[in-house]
Amino acid sequence: MLAKVLLALLGTSAIFPWRIEGPHVESEKGPSVRDDDIYGPEPQAPEKKLPFEETKPPAISAHNSLGKLPTATQILNGILNNYDHKLRPGIGERPTVVTAELSVNTLGPISIVDMEYTIDITFYQTWYDERLRYNGSFESFVLNGNMVSQLWIPDTFFRNSKKTQEHSITVPNQMVRIHKDGKVLYTIRMTIDAGCTLYMLKFPMDSHSCPLSFSSFSYPESEMIYKWENFKLEINENNSWKLFQFEFTGVSNETETISTLAGDFIVMTLFFNVSRKFGFVAFQNYVPSSVTTMLSWISFWLKKESAPARASLGITSVLTMTTLGTFSRKNFPRVSYITALDFYIAICFVFCFCALLEFAVLNFLTYHHTKPRAPPKLRHPRVQARALAARRALRHQEAFVCQIEDSEESDEEEGPSCPAQQSLGLGGHQLPGGCCKWCGKYCRAVPGREGSGWQRGRLFIHVYRLDSYSRVGFPVTFFFFSVLYWLVCLNL
Repeated sequence: MLAKVLLALLGTSAIFPWRIEGPHVESEKGPSVRDDDIYGPEPQAPEKKLPFEETKPPAISAHNSLGKLPTATQILNGILNNYDHKLRPGIGERPTVVTAELSVNTLGPISIVDMEYTIDITFYQTWYDERLRYNGSFESFVLNGNMVSQLWIPDTFFRNSKKTQEHSITVPNQMVRIHKDGKVLYTIRMTIDAGCTLYMLKFPMDSHSCPLSFSSFSYPESEMIYKWENFKLEINENNSWKLFQFEFTGVSNETETISTLAGDFIVMTLFFNVSRKFGFVAFQNYVPSSVTTMLSWISFWLKKESAPARASLGITSVLTMTTLGTFSRKNFPRVSYITALDFYIAICFVFCFCALLEFAVLNFLTYHHTKPRAPPKLRHPRVQARALAARRALRHQEAFVCQIEDSEESDEEEGPSCPAQQSLGLGGHQLPGGCCKWCGKYCRAVPGREGSGWQRGRLFIHVYRLDSYSRVGFPVTFFFFSVLYWLVCLNL
């Protein structure tokens, strides 16, 4: 018995020194060949921690977060297990109420030719779905666009859209948020090319309201109701809007019910009000047309003998106004009515044409009607003296006399009506035809002898003073037209 106790003590003393001194020996002399098999892997020198490892949360918090993940998965799988996304909430009981809101990211540009505009929006829709209620510590779940196909979503479409683009970079720009009480928020970002009927009668002093209408495609009013809850429209002014020629003046909304073959549908409409900026059109159309009209008046200060200069100036003014009228319609819809700008350019064209026509009339009256005929060779001395007197009268003719008569005269009256005209009857230039008879009755060419009795009660117009009359008449008439034009256009 004593021998067994001694052997046990010797074995204990032999084992404990090895366990205590082992690491020291291993660090000084190196491990033995069989140490790995007996004591497990040898200890390694401590490595330097990386920055992200130094800030790593404790193992306890990581364990807790990993513990919530299965819980969220269980809740989500639980509410989607028996969920049928093909049926709307409250089917057979009550209509689904969808609250809509908009956030405008970018508005414009507005195409005048195509009568449409581009808008970039973030569209929010909110409704309640009792099938998505759950109990848990999570207030809401945020699901990305890949989960949208597993839920019921309102079939909203934009009625006046020509082209709609849903953004999908880098992932589909859609989001669904599910709350504990079954409230669902669906968000999507899209770019829409919507139609906008532009009434251009007051162009370029026009204002427009561009609509954006949306409704359900298949659910009538008895199954789905849209509404604005405290109408709210977010406008991101930090983004650069591409309105260019227009200025944003405000927004308004409207709710109406339309009847179709499929039923009565609630239509929600937003109106984006814009007004045109006048500066661009003024410098491109109004200023050139006004200046061109004024340049055509320079011909009134040129001598009537300078026919090439006056004719070229008048023709150039008319052609310039024609070009301006064509240019103003280049980027313009083909409407059937006349706009305010078209009317202004047309009046300027008339002024330029009348300036050219004034020179033609002056030249005709001066060099054609007053041109004396070569006297025939007369043998009788009394007839020859009478012809010479007629030639002198025509040579000094400088005026038109328009008769102002109170009594009615027959249109068939022919022949001279005064002694002076009778003296010119032999050498005067008479043209056949009824029109010339009318002109001969009311406008007569006479010599410039003022004070004669037959000129009383008539309007005396000097032919050579026609330019002087035009120098005053054209500017004054154009000034009154411009004042009246702007008063009417700005007050409408």
